[in-house]
Amino acid sequence: MRVERFDVIVIGGGHAGVEAAWAAASALGAGGRVALVTMDPSKVGAMSCNPAIGGLAKGQMVREIDALGGVMGRATDHAGILFKVLNTSKGAAVRGPRAQCDKYHYAAEVQRLVASRPGIEVFAGTVDDLLVEQGACAGVRLPAGWRRVRADADAAARNAAGTQAAVPVLAADGAPQESCELRAAAVVLTTGTFMRALMHTGEAVTPGGRVGEGSAVGVSAMLRGLGFELGRLKTGTPPRLRRGTIDWESLAPQHGDEPPQPFSDLPASSLARGAFPGLAQVDCRLTETTAEIHGLIRANLHRAPMYSGQIEASSGPRYCPSLEDKVVRFADRESHHVFLEPEGLFTDEVYCNGISTSLPAEVQEGIVRGMRGCERAEIVRWGYAVEYDMVWPHQIDATCETKRVPGLFLAGQINGTSGYEEAAAQGLVAGLNAARRARGLDPVRLGREQAYVGVMMDDLVTRTPREPYRMFTSRAEHRLLLRADNADERLTPLARELGLACEARVRAYDDRMTAMEAIRAGLRATRADAATGERLHDRARRPDVPVAEIAAALRAAGTQAPDALVDRVVTDLRYEGYVARQRAEVRRHAEGERSPIPASLDPDSIVGLRAEARETLRKFRPATLGQAGRLAGISPADVSLIAIAAKRARNPA
Repeated sequence: MRVERFDVIVIGGGHAGVEAAWAAASALGAGGRVALVTMDPSKVGAMSCNPAIGGLAKGQMVREIDALGGVMGRATDHAGILFKVLNTSKGAAVRGPRAQCDKYHYAAEVQRLVASRPGIEVFAGTVDDLLVEQGACAGVRLPAGWRRVRADADAAARNAAGTQAAVPVLAADGAPQESCELRAAAVVLTTGTFMRALMHTGEAVTPGGRVGEGSAVGVSAMLRGLGFELGRLKTGTPPRLRRGTIDWESLAPQHGDEPPQPFSDLPASSLARGAFPGLAQVDCRLTETTAEIHGLIRANLHRAPMYSGQIEASSGPRYCPSLEDKVVRFADRESHHVFLEPEGLFTDEVYCNGISTSLPAEVQEGIVRGMRGCERAEIVRWGYAVEYDMVWPHQIDATCETKRVPGLFLAGQINGTSGYEEAAAQGLVAGLNAARRARGLDPVRLGREQAYVGVMMDDLVTRTPREPYRMFTSRAEHRLLLRADNADERLTPLARELGLACEARVRAYDDRMTAMEAIRAGLRATRADAATGERLHDRARRPDVPVAEIAAALRAAGTQAPDALVDRVVTDLRYEGYVARQRAEVRRHAEGERSPIPASLDPDSIVGLRAEARETLRKFRPATLGQAGRLAGISPADVSLIAIAAKRARNPA
């Protein structure tokens, strides 16, 4: 059998797979080889559900992905058609940038980036089996029919112009090949919603994880055969409408920010087009459901797959529920907002944000026609639910490496998460650590005080999710440290150290830090009031003073700086006392957070440990004392006993 050798193999071309391949190629450096295996290369980077990136807490994660050298922020800036920062009436710590994208331009730009990256080779095919040797993952087997993938340079150039509908850049090339083995020191599995996936619209059931695509049936059996404990979750998507049949002008517009705020810290010259934003900006429209619509849903609940027992999955996303779930859970509400969002500049498709549903087609039609402005709307694609297999994430480490099979990494919805951003962040962590394993380097774990990405990874490995995990600012106890605007300060120096940051990113970061120091010096040197002698530095601390006034005073005094950087410096000043307290708290807990628990430590050998604590340790196998302390079933007294045993195991007499 033909054998090809790589450093890292990534299975799946969704948001997690793309970030994993990109991070691995960056961390490996010159000469590194990454194989990206996907069923359909034309769907790499596809936005399966809402064509939007970011939002509350999610926007912070996208900024972190970008600060760590990832792809998502770059592609969003390229394809965004409506940018808006959410929660602007609240403190800077909880503001979340969001962008509606042209979904076809987004996917095409992701494909262009992947195709242009040295070290990444794309294969069109499925994985027949994982190769496990001496207990560790050693590669994958591709069944007959796989093909190499080429990039269409003409398509990439056409898409970059941004003046017409985008088309896929990646396509399978050549004749189908015989089965072969791809061997590597690390494999990243990113199956999305495709493992043993079924799509439901009313009583109709179709195999597949996305409309027009199949189901990865064999992967579930393969993982079960390796001893992994699987679960089953569900998610859903709303119907899409034909824009020309909506009474668009009768509905209230929802405008984006002007000027729009980009996600990526890379200079405009590093993006595909020479200026930001690349595409024309649009608005979306607001409508709502009605009491009559809710009555129609209640009358047909017995036909909803989740309520009829047709869906095997025990739960769906609590924080992004289906419309039928909303009607049941919020019975006192007579209406719910629905945002009608264009899916692109060159398509007539409109996404109905707020009415995810798997009810039968005729019921969906009644729901849509009952909304103001949609009385004559045509549905171009019915809403549906997807149920799929996943791996309970207590079986992975915060590096995304599985505890049962070294060298095998899991990222994305396979770990029980929901959303593009959560998947992409896991992909970056997995790809980085897969590359470090291939190079024989120590793994990297992000702390809860470093990034929302670190919060998510810690949550996944210390808590068993009851529904698909979604990031919120409330999950982060140190969120004053984790603002969207300071992601580069927190993470780009680390990205430089790990080989994830390109030269253009490092130069741009250094320039911003220099400019911010000049702003701080200007604030200290400038008098805000000649009569009182008040310094501008002290005036900037006052929350009632507009940042624009501070920026204008700086310019008048000769300090030139972008308003966005002035805003960052002023925010730092206003949060200074609170941030100092949070940093002191982080320092107090740092020793436990970083103190490792040897994987060889047997819970039964820890004298005095309660039975519940032993069982919890066996199930979760925490990597650090900090993780152990956050496990339900482990008390502070248990942590003390574990700490003593871990120290003895690390330093045997």
